[in-house]
Amino acid sequence: MRTLSLILLIAVLSSCKQSHELFNGKDLSGWHMDVPAMDENPDAPAPFIVRDGLLVSLGEPRGHLISDAEYSDYTLEVEYRFAGEPGNCGVLVHASTPRALYSMFPQSLEVQMQHGDAGDFWCIVEDITVPDMESRRGPKENWGITEGKERRIKNLTDDSEKPLGEWNQMTIKCQADSIHVWVNGDLVNAGFNCTAQSGQLAVQAEGAEVEFRKITLRKL
Repeated sequence: MRTLSLILLIAVLSSCKQSHELFNGKDLSGWHMDVPAMDENPDAPAPFIVRDGLLVSLGEPRGHLISDAEYSDYTLEVEYRFAGEPGNCGVLVHASTPRALYSMFPQSLEVQMQHGDAGDFWCIVEDITVPDMESRRGPKENWGITEGKERRIKNLTDDSEKPLGEWNQMTIKCQADSIHVWVNGDLVNAGFNCTAQSGQLAVQAEGAEVEFRKITLRKL
């Protein structure tokens, strides 16, 4: 299974046309922050910094680092690690309306990076369909894309992450209304009928320090 997943990933990357490094290793050019706590206190420490050539999400205050540009039909390669304590973070694709959920999260489809759950989908005022939907999302009557609804769609495997402190590679392929996710070469999620097909990208500050050394977008 893992060999087939890796072969599929290699085929996907081989089909890509041009690549763009979205993080230049020096500053946050091409990105902007949306951090609700900074509305009332603009002097609060920023939760996203560049340190030793790495993009670091400090986790607090909570919010998002959002790309200035919008994208469609691409693969996104992200290399990340929880350098200290395990915790929560995520990559949001097809992001649009700011603070659409809980006055915090932009309308989007989240690809979970939380330690132990990498590759889960979280629906944030957008939706997606996967095989075995009820076993992975819960009873159908509880499904939804807003506050209080069952928005989590579990991944296919929870044993694809590297040990804490080691670098993980996540690849997200967004093409038309489908999204595929690999973690360290394993296909961990695949969905279709996504209700958005383009938008901004975002990285979360969600309580834990996470380091990123690579964020590369490749057009399909």
